[in-house]
Amino acid sequence: MLEKAIEKREANLKGFATYKEKMPELGELYVNSVSKTYQDGVISAKYKRLMALTGALVSGCEPCMFAQTVRAIEQGATVEEILETCAVAISLGGTMAAGQTTKIMNFLKEMGRIE
Repeated sequence: MLEKAIEKREANLKGFATYKEKMPELGELYVNSVSKTYQDGVISAKYKRLMALTGALVSGCEPCMFAQTVRAIEQGATVEEILETCAVAISLGGTMAAGQTTKIMNFLKEMGRIE
């Protein structure tokens, strides 16, 4: 049976929370680094998240894909911007990135962002 993308994301969040609990110093370093990296700067936080989504799609990191999609939306990204980001990833990663893009489409459907 296929897991729902939202369920997978929740399981990933729980798993990483457990890691941070078991390795608090390293978990804190990671969280602080990510927080600083994705702050608005010369490049806005939204575009940083879209860039990270491209990287996640090309590398095939499913937890990263879901996390960056959610974070991009939280930073104001539209569905159209996410779809264009997927197009950039496909141009870089070919059919493998296209296959990963289907996961984002299913995730957006589950979130009620697309039909």
